[in-house]
Amino acid sequence: MTLGLTLTANMAASFKELPRRIVQIRNRSARFGPRNPLGNSTFRTEVSAYRCCSGAAAGRSTHFGFESVPEGEKAERVYKVFESVAQKYDVMNDAMSLGIHRLWKDSLLRLMNPQPGLKLLDTAGGTGDISFRFLEYTRSVREGQLRHRARANQTPSWQEIAAGYGSEGEEPAESRAVVCDINKEMLKVGKERAETAGITTGLSWVVGDAEELPFNDDQFDVYTIAFGIRNVTHIEQALQEALRVLKPGGRFMCLEFSKVSNPLLSRLYDAYSFQMIPVLGEVIAGDWKSYQYLVESIRRFPDQETFKEMIEEAGFFRVQYVNLTGGVVAIHSGFKL
Repeated sequence: MTLGLTLTANMAASFKELPRRIVQIRNRSARFGPRNPLGNSTFRTEVSAYRCCSGAAAGRSTHFGFESVPEGEKAERVYKVFESVAQKYDVMNDAMSLGIHRLWKDSLLRLMNPQPGLKLLDTAGGTGDISFRFLEYTRSVREGQLRHRARANQTPSWQEIAAGYGSEGEEPAESRAVVCDINKEMLKVGKERAETAGITTGLSWVVGDAEELPFNDDQFDVYTIAFGIRNVTHIEQALQEALRVLKPGGRFMCLEFSKVSNPLLSRLYDAYSFQMIPVLGEVIAGDWKSYQYLVESIRRFPDQETFKEMIEEAGFFRVQYVNLTGGVVAIHSGFKL
């Protein structure tokens, strides 16, 4: 509750300045210069530790939003984007989506319907939104199971006594979540949020690259990646890593911006995205260019059917997707058999 009030207060203060800042930004937009996302030599060293780029990779290009960049540069530039916005990341999520991102994440958990005892890998987990919801959901289910057991033990039938013989004292296992993100600043903010919310057990924080996960094979029951897979350089490699670390029977789930099918909604969405989101980024986070990139990266991400095919080609089975808010976002899921 304290965290929610703090976010609301920060957003309200930021929006008071919005009209004045919009005028200032538009007046100078023609000469607005890009910030240098690669100017930190320490950052270069850190990223190189996560991923070594071969000479061949350095010669290939990929997209960074609408810009074409060498493959070896994209991870560094994405890192810098999220390093820049980390402190205001959650406030901006509320501002950009008018709070609807919370409903999207809740829908992901309802579709997942995790049971107590499962182990989650929340890749590109950033500030921990999905992991917090996962732990809250499974603990709620666990408490319900314990209450049901307590009521049943008050007047048990002989069948229940026989079924429970030898298992006295056993309780539903507790779930665990691992937040894995390449960006240390995002993890730092997430840890602070967890401390504020009193989440102290069942949660771990790991620095790691979605394309080279620092985990052994067959470790997790559920793999999630929410609003993160479009930022990796090689989506196919990230999908292969997801398959590798999941246990047989484990589930892959991805929440990501997608393609809007309704033409009218699509035009409104484009107008809002390109004209307002970068302005909000400048007003609230002091960073126009990072949010301009985020909008562009959404438009470069594959549509629902194409991404479904990519998940299937990676080796997942029973792949399907659900559109939310007319396709503004979609939840893709699949199983490792």
